[in-house]
Amino acid sequence: MGHALIDGDPQRLGGYWLAGRVGAGGQGVVYEGYDAEGGRVAIKVLRGDPAAHPALRDRLVEEADASRRVASFCTARVLAADFEGARPYIVSEYVEGPSLRSAGRSFRGDDLHRLATAVATALTAIHDAGVVHRDLKPDNVLLGPDGPRVIDFGVARTLEMSLTSTGVVAGTPGYMAPEVFGGQCAGTAADVFAWGAIVLFAATGEDPFGAAALAAVMHRVLTHEPDLAVLPESLSEPVRSALSKAPELRPTARELLLALVGGDGSLETARLLAQGVGAVQQGRTISEQRDVAESGRAAATGTPSANSPR
Repeated sequence: MGHALIDGDPQRLGGYWLAGRVGAGGQGVVYEGYDAEGGRVAIKVLRGDPAAHPALRDRLVEEADASRRVASFCTARVLAADFEGARPYIVSEYVEGPSLRSAGRSFRGDDLHRLATAVATALTAIHDAGVVHRDLKPDNVLLGPDGPRVIDFGVARTLEMSLTSTGVVAGTPGYMAPEVFGGQCAGTAADVFAWGAIVLFAATGEDPFGAAALAAVMHRVLTHEPDLAVLPESLSEPVRSALSKAPELRPTARELLLALVGGDGSLETARLLAQGVGAVQQGRTISEQRDVAESGRAAATGTPSANSPR
């Protein structure tokens, strides 16, 4: 649920009217807004002074670029952006629904499997687009009416960019992979680690590496092996492998997805299938690959895709 505007908040930006606050973070404030036709949108407005700190504006440009690369069925589609004004902003599709963290419920059985599969579908689409999210967590998974959406590419990087700056650690500690704390770049394997932690959070309602102090969180991420007894058998192997301390031992997002769609959670079978899918995809157009991804989302959410037989 949103909150009213406060002193200093803009009431209009470009052709958009701002109705209230949806949330706020270190990089910006997200508002509920409406366009000239009354369409509901989400508007992220940059914090700080971009004239004094040009890197802030550059970061917002990078966020929009990363978001636009990813198929919109699994995230919030970017509708417009203004990077040149005094208050740079990005306008996105408004996703009606709570975040996984604020939903206030635990998932069980088929509901948990559907959620895990839908987030793995989104992560596969993100990585296929050449993007590393770097801040996958329950707060950034929205439970929309048509299924989960992964949002907030504020610290995401495309593979053409340097994945991190020297000495800078980006992300949320309880969902960051062990290698990131060791000074390595957060690559696709770090997103897979976060997926495993998200599935455990969905099942228990608790952060799997949560602790009162940052040092304790880091210690738990580096050494603690969470109890997976709450998970159904079909999720135990994928989550256990995703939470491996060594990134090279984790499956890819596509292997996770294939294991989950297969129903039994077998990563050995999924790896063989992933090799075949990768070979076939080399001859596919981007449009055809997106059709395949949309079909995967339909299987995860139980809704027909545009390509489903009538």
